[in-house]
Amino acid sequence: MNKGLLIVLSGPSGAGKGTVYSVVTKALGDIGKSISVTTRAPRAGEVDGVHYHFRTVAQYNEMKEKGEFLETAQVYNNYYGTPLAPVMQMLSEGKDVLFEIDIEGAKQIKEKYPECVSVFIMPPSFEILEERLRGRGTEDENSLATRLGSARGELAQFKRFDYIVFNDEVSVASQKVIDIIAAEKCRISRNEEKILGLLKNKNL
Repeated sequence: MNKGLLIVLSGPSGAGKGTVYSVVTKALGDIGKSISVTTRAPRAGEVDGVHYHFRTVAQYNEMKEKGEFLETAQVYNNYYGTPLAPVMQMLSEGKDVLFEIDIEGAKQIKEKYPECVSVFIMPPSFEILEERLRGRGTEDENSLATRLGSARGELAQFKRFDYIVFNDEVSVASQKVIDIIAAEKCRISRNEEKILGLLKNKNL
């Protein structure tokens, strides 16, 4: 059995990576999803082990010190992290795992698991990115300028990624991500053991 693929979708706010992620996961069907660990309190209706693994700060720090996270981040006063073991288990079982994550998280995953397939989702222009952020109605001018500046800085890190997909239309961008995944599964390096097994078959 071939190992599953770990695919990372990243990009700036307003790029539409969350929407692309939703379309791709729905299209691919049987794809692994990781449950994050967090130190924040559960919200109404959230169940431990279903929505998040809720832990204390001390428990979280202990996990971090033991290297049990694939990636970890602080958001305001809370910590969020992806537990490493469940992801590695899914991959070993041949299940693909797809992440939608920020640039820093993508960087950490690439460092911890270099064979992951990283895809940068980007609007075709900064003008469109600005239009999308303005369309949300949640950004004032200062916040908008900060986000656009961050997007430029993030795009400057393009060499950290394996692919870039310009998200002009969600359906087209999503299909490109699906095509990338299909192409990666056809790499010689990911099929070497299977090929060698066939070569050893004396009935061929």
